[in-house]
Amino acid sequence: MALLGADYLQRNAEHVNALNVFPVPDGDTGTNMNLTMTSGVRELRSKPSASIGKATEALSKGLLMGARGNSGVILSQLFRGFSRSLAGLEEAGTAQLAAALQHGVDMAYKAVVKPVEGTILTVAKEAAKHAVQYARRTSDVSELMREVHKKAYEALQRTPDLLPVLKQVGVVDSGGQGLVFIYEGFVRSLSETDGNGYQDHYSMPSEAAPPEEVAVPAAKPVIRKQEPLSAQARLTTEAIEFLYDMEFFINRTLSGHTGAFFDESAYKRALGKDGDSILVITEEDIIKVHVHSRKPGDVLNLSLPYGELTDIHILNMREQHRDLLENEHVDVSTADFAAAELLAGQAVQGVPPGQVFEWAPFGIIAVAIGEGIEDIFLENDVDTVLSGGQTMNPSTEDFVKAIEALSAEHIFILPNNGNIILAAEQAAELSERNVTVIPTRTIPQGLAAVLAFKEEETADRNAAWMKNAAEQVLSGQVTKAVRDTSIEGVDIREGDYIGIKEKTIVVSNASLQEACQSLIVSMLESGGDLLTILTGEGAEAAGTATLCEWIAEQYPELELEVQNGGQPLYPYVFAVE
Repeated sequence: MALLGADYLQRNAEHVNALNVFPVPDGDTGTNMNLTMTSGVRELRSKPSASIGKATEALSKGLLMGARGNSGVILSQLFRGFSRSLAGLEEAGTAQLAAALQHGVDMAYKAVVKPVEGTILTVAKEAAKHAVQYARRTSDVSELMREVHKKAYEALQRTPDLLPVLKQVGVVDSGGQGLVFIYEGFVRSLSETDGNGYQDHYSMPSEAAPPEEVAVPAAKPVIRKQEPLSAQARLTTEAIEFLYDMEFFINRTLSGHTGAFFDESAYKRALGKDGDSILVITEEDIIKVHVHSRKPGDVLNLSLPYGELTDIHILNMREQHRDLLENEHVDVSTADFAAAELLAGQAVQGVPPGQVFEWAPFGIIAVAIGEGIEDIFLENDVDTVLSGGQTMNPSTEDFVKAIEALSAEHIFILPNNGNIILAAEQAAELSERNVTVIPTRTIPQGLAAVLAFKEEETADRNAAWMKNAAEQVLSGQVTKAVRDTSIEGVDIREGDYIGIKEKTIVVSNASLQEACQSLIVSMLESGGDLLTILTGEGAEAAGTATLCEWIAEQYPELELEVQNGGQPLYPYVFAVE
């Protein structure tokens, strides 16, 4: 089921992307759901099982760590609840599957701070509710899943009635459509199994051929770290103290260990005596462990009383460091994260303090794309920049790794995009470190938050100041429309430049200059003291100079600051303070 569900989603990912309300060139719901589902399937393939409980558990874990964007996180929570409901079962009938669907909906709604109807949540909810009712009338799982798919499709068609912006644009919810494609794959998988040929009448018009298979881009984002990450090149291999990178699972259900009490805090303290970069995730009777240790044998012996050890991976990081040093042209500041992680967060023996990480009171992780913007963050107290934005959102696992690699007592995360906040919050919840997510939704908000940070203050005060600073910034951006549409009274033609103030499109114009001017007028309606312009790809020097001259003439009292952002797709990003 899961494999074919993922396949249907993958082949239709671009169709889902096209349903994003804003006609911007980086609509990404289909991409995020596809990458999330791909991560789940990868984990499922690595742990094949005829038991539905174990199979859904593997799928759920892969989805959880690979979740990208709001749609991906919600999808992972739907299957997390689904998996927990089926835990311990070898097989499941209609009643169990219906209950699992409902449990997934309950968990997904809890994961979202302010659930919005007319989205993937509504589609999942209506389908699960119908499943619970219909399961009383049939014992045929295939028949039940056909009903679930049918009801999900019907609920999808009603999403514009619940979310006015969908009706205005003339589309259904993109996340809900992605879920319908997954359910369609489930149905076809079951139909192939029971021999009933399933004719789809719901997800796509019969005359519309499914899009070509979508290639999955590399999931791992580039991570840029501020110095002293380049200290790796100056360290001797022998200086890596905790040299064994270990990852394994403890299965509590095997070898008769289910009765052994597992004290997670005591276990972590024991690992910490000879290890670092510790991550322990407990999911029912499965415990995932990651640690850098000097004594791998002691780690395994410590873990054995709690269950059978499975999927054991041990990497010698000194060997990996030697390989890194052999490449004399390596650019350590932009090296692959697996290499960059080697020394992060570890004690290093025999190295001058100026050449190693110190355990700082605070660390900051920011998400950004565009070399100029990344440099601005790194120059203003940010330690790690995860490359990402509206497209190619960092996954939960990317955030977890960045957190664990940072040598700081308290870590702040700046998502800088509303579609990334949930993944950052999920990572903070999974990590045992002290992590605060500042819910910045734009690059200007993130920059304002960073400038409000004070090293000498407490974590609580910094969090309050950073959130307040972000809220005081009005953000705007200009990009090209990718299709004709009309939103909130603004008629948009494909290829026009559209000006977006916060979440609202306020102008569409064939001229980039005029689109920028109209957007700035709208942003300054309530006044402002400082206007910051971040130039991106497509912004020419002459055009920027003309825009600055116009601003000086129209707003002589306004302070103006122009910086090179280098961001793709958006020639200009504006911030008013």
